[in-house]
Amino acid sequence: MGIPLSHRPARVIDLDTMRQRQQARKRLVRLAPELDGLEMVYRLPSESEAYYGMPLLAWGLRDDGEVVGLVPWMESLTPCQMLDDPEHGHFIGYRDPETEELFEEPPEHKVLELEQAAAYFEYEETEEATLIQQLPETQGTHALCMDESGAPWQLKQVFGWRLYSDGAIEALLADERLVESTPILPGDACLYPGHSRHRVVYFFQRQIANRIRREDPATLEALALMVMPDAEQPE
Repeated sequence: MGIPLSHRPARVIDLDTMRQRQQARKRLVRLAPELDGLEMVYRLPSESEAYYGMPLLAWGLRDDGEVVGLVPWMESLTPCQMLDDPEHGHFIGYRDPETEELFEEPPEHKVLELEQAAAYFEYEETEEATLIQQLPETQGTHALCMDESGAPWQLKQVFGWRLYSDGAIEALLADERLVESTPILPGDACLYPGHSRHRVVYFFQRQIANRIRREDPATLEALALMVMPDAEQPE
């Protein structure tokens, strides 16, 4: 027997609209700094038996209610779950270095903190992206900034992070010509969002930035391979 036809009218499904709605529910709506030393644990595919720890910078609440750990990774402040790269690393979980406990879900106190803060600081949606939160930088993160092809790169300290209403996060860098007082703090007029001036911004932890400053040969070689992967190979 054949399958009886439905009398309901057919509906056209707009896949692009569905994807946009799903993506919107993944946007970050609130940040909370990590101040107790909790880490992200990851491994490299080339070293399947070795695990590495990286301090978490912050926790983020998404529009769908999910809470994720955040680390400065490559070109963005990245949710840990997005680290699933065959070359650069795969996310394993979170770790408390004091107790050596390994756990998969964010700690309950951070979930509650973010939910309560998001409920208190409820923002109305606007057509233009607006600034909704600023965090200070607490780990000495640095940014390698590159502009047009052939222009010298700049290594700059990150002084803070801005969360916008569209979920984008920008690193705050300093224009040294406009510094009027030190230490530099979020809100100072000399600060600007990194991507507003630079074509590419890569993030590094403090110890790697210091190796770059010292022009450590191995670090510079690895840096060249990372930021110029498409360089022409000799025939």
